[in-house]
Amino acid sequence: MAVKTVLIIDDSQTERAFLADILTKGGYKSILAATGMEGVEKARLSKPDLILLDVLMPGLNGFETARLLQRDAETKAIPIFICTTKDQATDKVWGLRQGATHYIVKPVIAEDLIAKVKAIA
Repeated sequence: MAVKTVLIIDDSQTERAFLADILTKGGYKSILAATGMEGVEKARLSKPDLILLDVLMPGLNGFETARLLQRDAETKAIPIFICTTKDQATDKVWGLRQGATHYIVKPVIAEDLIAKVKAIA
């Protein structure tokens, strides 16, 4: 599967813009969501090829959002990269148990992110 469209779910407008810029320069289209629930709705509607998901968000946090996406028949096949400042080993294990394919710790290094996205294919 070639990744073309990435849904970025992050409550920080600055972080969404930063990630979208990296992806655009890498040749990918971005869809943006500011909350977990908005992200779930956009994932159902747009069927992105990949989801970048922050953990620390108001309302549904990233772990809860990942569980919803993984339990939904319409979105469960979409790979999820958790992209967060939470860098403890237990956080990573928990994120992967929620269905994430990769766990990326911020600050994101552009070349590393693009390499991980390309490796999904």
